[in-house]
Amino acid sequence: MRKVVLVTGASAGIGAVSAIGAAKAGYDVAVAYGRDRDGAEATADAVRAAGGRAEILQADMATPDGPELLFQGFDAAFDRLDALVNNAGIVDIAARVEDMSQERLSRMFQINVVAPMRVAGFAVKRMSTKHGGQGGVIVNLSSVAARLGSANQFVDYAASKGAIDSFTKGLADEVAAEGIRVSAVRPGLIETAIHAKGGDAGRAQRLAHLVPMGRTGSAAEVAAAILWLMSDAASYVTGTTLDVAGGR
Repeated sequence: MRKVVLVTGASAGIGAVSAIGAAKAGYDVAVAYGRDRDGAEATADAVRAAGGRAEILQADMATPDGPELLFQGFDAAFDRLDALVNNAGIVDIAARVEDMSQERLSRMFQINVVAPMRVAGFAVKRMSTKHGGQGGVIVNLSSVAARLGSANQFVDYAASKGAIDSFTKGLADEVAAEGIRVSAVRPGLIETAIHAKGGDAGRAQRLAHLVPMGRTGSAAEVAAAILWLMSDAASYVTGTTLDVAGGR
């Protein structure tokens, strides 16, 4: 029987590549997205081409009921959950902290912190041996911004990812004895559309000289780390956060 993974933010970038890689590794995939239906359909088609079953699930993580609606759709499509790639997240345009509005901060933390915590909580209810599950793996998406702070750019985004780091460790300890491993990946400067969404499409290339390896990374390189953490090769790994950042 094929295992099942739920990938949030799977319509593009790291989420899409992770979903396709998971299919190649033997998973059926719940392809979750917020707004980009065309991207989600493209990911689902690629999952199917790789030999996996794909079901597309829409949920808006900016709304309080988004995570619960996501799992209502998931339960209608699948009868098991073995892994969660908690990838959905946003960045805003560059700004200094004194110019950040309440609306901006509330949206940032709702999507990047509150929603992933709730999604993970729903996943635990389906995976934990305490709740009759068979165990599983949760991989959260953080960022090296959590260490760097992103002054004069995205301090709010960096702070939200710092919260994900703390959450990863706390949840990992909480459910370790219930068959669930929880880790996180911290991508660095990765060539994805998130830079354009932040109003600076060329940001990764422009800052590549700051990376000790002298180049940007790819979504495939981050996905490879995620898939390793999901695999049996990482069976004794939990509560850790892995940098995929070229040494930055």
